[in-house]
Amino acid sequence: MVKHFRVDLEEKYEVLEKWFLKDLEMIDGKEADTDNPYFDMHFHKVYSLEAYSCASKYTFARTLNKLNEMYLKKDLKIVNFDNTYLNDDSIWSSNNRDCLVLMRICFYASNLLCLSLCPLS
Repeated sequence: MVKHFRVDLEEKYEVLEKWFLKDLEMIDGKEADTDNPYFDMHFHKVYSLEAYSCASKYTFARTLNKLNEMYLKKDLKIVNFDNTYLNDDSIWSSNNRDCLVLMRICFYASNLLCLSLCPLS
């Protein structure tokens, strides 16, 4: 866990906590249906954390999941996350998932807006 702070014009980072991935039991996204950056990491103790954004929370969970699959191959529980955004085999998948997801959502929203403005005959 890293604390970010600014001193005058200089940005500083301080390492507060370190954990081993093998000790991670579960990642709880708290609410899969809402756009929030809050999540819990369950080790021997539960740590409540806040990511920079919801997108960065999902990126972090995807990264931990990939590291687990590559090195540990243990059953890592990831709960209260939308699986559509966690899996590589989903239709939202790409190397830059967060931007792709945002582009697709904007595309669908603009289509819905255009359709709603069309007069029915």
